[in-house]
Amino acid sequence: MKLWQKKYQLNSQIEEFTVGNDYLLDQKLVKYDCIASIAHAKMLNKIGVLTKNECNKLITTLNEIIKLDGKGEFVIKKEDEDCHTAIENFLVEKLGNVGKKIHTARSRNDQALTALRLYYKDEIKSVVQLVKELKKELVLFKDKYDHVEIPGYTHMRKAMPSSIGLWAESFIESMNDNKTLLLDVAKLIDQSPLGTGAGYGLPIHVDRMLTAKLMGFRKVQNNPLYVQNSRGKFESSMLHALSQILFDLNKMALYILLFSMTEFGYFELPPELCTGSSIMPHKKNPDVLELVRAKYHQIVSYEFEVKSIIGNLISGYNRDVQLTKEPMMKGFEITKDSLSIMKLVLEKLQVNRENCKKAMTKELYATKNVYESVKKGIPFREAYMQISQQLES
Repeated sequence: MKLWQKKYQLNSQIEEFTVGNDYLLDQKLVKYDCIASIAHAKMLNKIGVLTKNECNKLITTLNEIIKLDGKGEFVIKKEDEDCHTAIENFLVEKLGNVGKKIHTARSRNDQALTALRLYYKDEIKSVVQLVKELKKELVLFKDKYDHVEIPGYTHMRKAMPSSIGLWAESFIESMNDNKTLLLDVAKLIDQSPLGTGAGYGLPIHVDRMLTAKLMGFRKVQNNPLYVQNSRGKFESSMLHALSQILFDLNKMALYILLFSMTEFGYFELPPELCTGSSIMPHKKNPDVLELVRAKYHQIVSYEFEVKSIIGNLISGYNRDVQLTKEPMMKGFEITKDSLSIMKLVLEKLQVNRENCKKAMTKELYATKNVYESVKKGIPFREAYMQISQQLES
């Protein structure tokens, strides 16, 4: 039975279209909806809607659902539409009228938002941990090859001396910034939306501070209309933070692709990280890096997709926002996979010290030579011209 079920039968084509793949995506949210429902049941007990015995029965059954979900045995059917319906139907089937009370003082809108917020909080924690692990691998790579000199490039031409250490450190610092941005977004979304109904409050007094505390939220998101309006806004902020991580991974992958070319030979990829060609026996292709490079553009497209969906909606809930769930979930999966892959690549990546040394040709030291002359009292512009003429002769 659907949560909104009335006496008429929904057209099957309409049902197919409106449900989409939401029931599949919501398998990720079962645990979180149960956590929110447990907090909600305790609050209903406090305000007198549920007896202590009824509350305990609901909590026991909700924990049972969490265990079933953990074993892959709680399956949401298409006719359920989403995890919220599937969970309530289970409660009603097992507990009868007690199960029917759980939706008191709750809309499916703030219910969905709450489950998503809890899911997002956990996903951000996972991404932060993976960022830390990649940073650690970058530090190990830097320490191993810190003083190996390589050319620094501007305009895709040799410019000044650089080093493997400088290259790695640039990504280490950026990962620190990425972590800061992630934690800022985590703070933004750490607001409980539960208890705001469909965006216009509830005609019954509820203890929103209690449920927020029970679920581990930092604070309550106060304005009920803003609760609905923040859906999509918060998702786009999270996707933007993820895009900054993928921006770095894109650049890192590009560098490794370029510097592992035979024409450069600074980096060497072991064969177990490469695929082959169906026609050319000699090929060892760095497909994994090319895919990481492309994943950045996917994340950017998801951010744009979410912003486009929410861009012209009036205040309050609109069904359009259902379509912001999938790009957000995909964004987290892509980011986590890409961070893990780049950590593996760095673990296996080798530096060819001999090729790096050969690449350190004399023009790279031109600027240094200019300043050696400046130290002797020669005006910069005159020293610049002298060194330029020496290189051209």
